[in-house]
Amino acid sequence: MCTPPSVQPILVLLGQPIAGNPTQFMMERAFARHEMDWRYLSPEVAPENLADAVRGIRAMGFRGGTCADPHKQAILPLLDRCGEVAQRTGVVNCIVREQQALVGENTEGRGLVEVLRRRIDPAGKPVVILGAGRMARAVGVELALAKAGEIVVVNRTEERGRELVELLSGPLGAAASFVLWDGEFPVPPDTQVLVCAIPAVPEDPDAPLPLNLDHLTSQTTVVDVAYSPPRRWLLHEAAQRGAATIEGLDVFIEHSAVNFRLWTGVDPDPTVMREAVEEFLEL
Repeated sequence: MCTPPSVQPILVLLGQPIAGNPTQFMMERAFARHEMDWRYLSPEVAPENLADAVRGIRAMGFRGGTCADPHKQAILPLLDRCGEVAQRTGVVNCIVREQQALVGENTEGRGLVEVLRRRIDPAGKPVVILGAGRMARAVGVELALAKAGEIVVVNRTEERGRELVELLSGPLGAAASFVLWDGEFPVPPDTQVLVCAIPAVPEDPDAPLPLNLDHLTSQTTVVDVAYSPPRRWLLHEAAQRGAATIEGLDVFIEHSAVNFRLWTGVDPDPTVMREAVEEFLEL
């Protein structure tokens, strides 16, 4: 017997811990702005309860939701299928109901590329990605799909860095190379896009990174994905050298807007979403 959709469309955040996550506050503000009778829930879901939570989403006809840590990889086998980026990265951050199927998507890198395109088209541009974790994988795959020029992955551990390079250069056919981040890394002078895809240290989010930024120019766009807490050091130093900058909150709002469109078919008001996040996080 098919499960009917809920009378009131409901979305859910799957994560643990969820304290401090602004998604419900932001999404419900967006629903109110567009006069949509939707709800967004934020239950705490422990790893051992993830399979039951996904069964609950199916049984209650929820429209999907957001997948947060520590479930972004563990949820893959519990879904019916995944989009291309989620498949390639092995990471899901957005769940979308398509009729009776639950589909996993990864929209984090898509959000970054969409924001980036307002400043510069990454096609053919030399890119440096700092980090090789889940966010870096999503960003790298989206940049490869956007036909970026050579992608240099800089990471403190060689194994994960080379895994990302193999993903980009193998199935996606991108020109990608790896540099071990050991000591101060000099950003190459031809870099046109620099993406810092590592989380900020909560205890000291403004701690300097071991980078030599002397070759940044007005032709460089620097993106730092950290937003909670925000890392201001890199963007401040980049701006001092004339580079264009994109902060992590811009990326978060953009990929959240992508999620909103996937769920509802409506283009949300990004100003309302940003104001909600800033209020919630007291930024």
